Amino acid sequence: MTLWTDGLRFAFGTLTALPVTVRRWDREAARTGMLCAPVAGLAVGVLAAVTGLLLLALGAGPLLAAVATAAVPAVLTRGLHLDGLADTADGLGSGKPAEDALRVMKQSDIGPFGVITLLFVLLAQVAALSQAYGSSWTRGALAAVVSATAARLALTLAARVDVPPARPEGLGAAVAGTVPVRAALLTAAAVTVPAAGAGALLGTYGVLGSVLAVLLACAAAELLLRHCTRRFGGVTGDVFGALEETAATTALVVFCLFS
Repeated sequence: MTLWTDGLRFAFGTLTALPVTVRRWDREAARTGMLCAPVAGLAVGVLAAVTGLLLLALGAGPLLAAVATAAVPAVLTRGLHLDGLADTADGLGSGKPAEDALRVMKQSDIGPFGVITLLFVLLAQVAALSQAYGSSWTRGALAAVVSATAARLALTLAARVDVPPARPEGLGAAVAGTVPVRAALLTAAAVTVPAAGAGALLGTYGVLGSVLAVLLACAAAELLLRHCTRRFGGVTGDVFGALEETAATTALVVFCLFS
């Protein structure tokens, strides 16, 4: 029980800006923490959905509710994952060897590839959420919750034992290779089944949309993970941020298309 408590603290303390104290920073805590990552995503998604629903109840339109819903995860992570997405885009777009690309990613500024990537990712998230809220409040709220949870599930899968770190230090090195493949797959099932149950609120297509959102979000993140691993020699904290935002955006778009 203590290990799982420490794991939850690790997940919330590293993946959100919520006031949680991380008591342990060893590999065992990191493994449990990454297995608990979808729980942190669920909490972020619920808070985002509540914000969107509150604005709708106060008379706001779907677009404003969508902007607020997309903003909540950014606020609750202090923009860490968006920053990681931008840095990864700059590193990949630089066309430089791995060591130089990693140096580009560590720089504090954001280059043109990062700016363009952030722009289109945020536009896609807001557009998808606006469409979902415009269809029904329930669909919008479910899209927010499912996408946030699936996005953190992608991090669990990326922390599996066959994925090496690109650097010997940093958050990427702390969590890379900590999660057994079997445990990662069980966690994926533990997320997909409840997502399907929640999607049932929207009928048969809701179940389909929720399941596809989770699966395709993880598939998109996996493709990016493999590319980054080949390109950089492993993963970094920035890559984890990019995987989270890629999975969240994919989940939102898929949910709107198929639910």
